Amino acid sequence: MARSDKLLAAMRANPKADWTIGDVESVARAFGVTCKEPRRGSHYTFSHERVRGHLTVPAHRPIKAIYIMLLVEMIDSIAGQ
Repeated sequence: MARSDKLLAAMRANPKADWTIGDVESVARAFGVTCKEPRRGSHYTFSHERVRGHLTVPAHRPIKAIYIMLLVEMIDSIAGQ
């Protein structure tokens, strides 16, 4: 099992953990999600061609559980789960 798969499983099991933007970015890129770093401010933008809209995540720690759950939902919709 790849590191990104382990991180995704851990995010799915415990979205309230102390996740970093690096963890979120790593999982997103492993599943083909485009990650735009902020030019100003602190919000990262995640998008994918198969998903309508985008997800904006603030990089402040800890990242709130709702953003982790939305990312997992986005990846699930891409993977067709």
